[in-house]
Amino acid sequence: MDLADTPEEREFRARLREWLAKVLPTLPRKPSPDDWPGRRAYDLGWQRMLYDAGYAGLHWPVDAGGQGATPTQHLIFLEEAEKAGAPYVGANFVGLLHAGPTIAAEGTAEQRARWLPPILRGEEVWCQGFSEPDAGSDLAALRTRARRDGDDYVVSGSKIWTSHAEVADWCELLVRTDPEAPKHRGITWLALSMDTPGITVRPLKTLAGSAEFAEVFLDEVRVPVSGRVGDENDGWRVTMVTLSFERGTAFVGEVVACRRVLGELARTARENGRWDDPVLRRRLGRLNAELRALWRLTQWNVSEAERTGGVPGVGGSVFKLRYSHARQELYDTAADVLGPQALDLDRPWVLDRLSSLSYTIAAGTSQIQRDIVAERILGLPKGR
Repeated sequence: MDLADTPEEREFRARLREWLAKVLPTLPRKPSPDDWPGRRAYDLGWQRMLYDAGYAGLHWPVDAGGQGATPTQHLIFLEEAEKAGAPYVGANFVGLLHAGPTIAAEGTAEQRARWLPPILRGEEVWCQGFSEPDAGSDLAALRTRARRDGDDYVVSGSKIWTSHAEVADWCELLVRTDPEAPKHRGITWLALSMDTPGITVRPLKTLAGSAEFAEVFLDEVRVPVSGRVGDENDGWRVTMVTLSFERGTAFVGEVVACRRVLGELARTARENGRWDDPVLRRRLGRLNAELRALWRLTQWNVSEAERTGGVPGVGGSVFKLRYSHARQELYDTAADVLGPQALDLDRPWVLDRLSSLSYTIAAGTSQIQRDIVAERILGLPKGR
């Protein structure tokens, strides 16, 4: 693993910094968290700016509409964008970080041509229809059924924690197409248009008061077979590709954000007198070391993905497991620094502290990640 920028990467970094410094002051004011139409328009507008400047889908293959850049250049983009305070992908995150890369890796030429350009241009939003109310952490226990009827699948069931379903145009949907097969072998990955008859979306509010995800109910919803990514009943393998992107690279920019927050915490502690507490200083120091280590692990994971063809490996589970806990520890420390002001939702970091509580559940619970690390990396026997 080479952690130093090449001359080409240094030139790319400098050019990106110059562009960010020029365009970020021109952005409109960010909408409030509960203004979803406004948030969608804002996020799609930023994505269009990236596309027009040649920064959309940097590491996607050229034949998928991307720039064909290396994973390392993508890492540089995420690092510099976060340092500059650029908008996060927001409502675009499922399309850009999960569904899009999956279709690029597993889709047909027709599917890539249909779905990837609108994602990159900021024209369509995707949501994720994986989790179900009765499946808990066991994604393969899903019950949403899809029966074949000519050129369509007819889908009935329900999903929960469906990220951005309230503003999505498309959904990456997991369905059970063979109820008699072992649970990991009867699943199919479908692309579902969210304006199809039979879909009901019920937004769910978070602790912070905004709706980041929703319940989705599917009543005899017809999905064209042409919307299937991969073979019928091969959806679990395709899903592992999706999750490798979700766990391996989707959180990369957030590590940079956490390092920035840590620096702000230290400055705030010096200003309000909390810096005099040696216990707090040790916590901040340990978090600094941990976040630096996570950044190095990210670089290792990206280097490994570059070596093996661009799809992150199971090392993403190591990263996701430790990062989700480190993020919670960071914002617990922020509450200690803020004191009583940690109850004020208008204060910096308070909303982030509330959202951090979900990170040990989102993208696979910590228990699931420990199983993956134990079985696939350490070679331990499967639990009973």
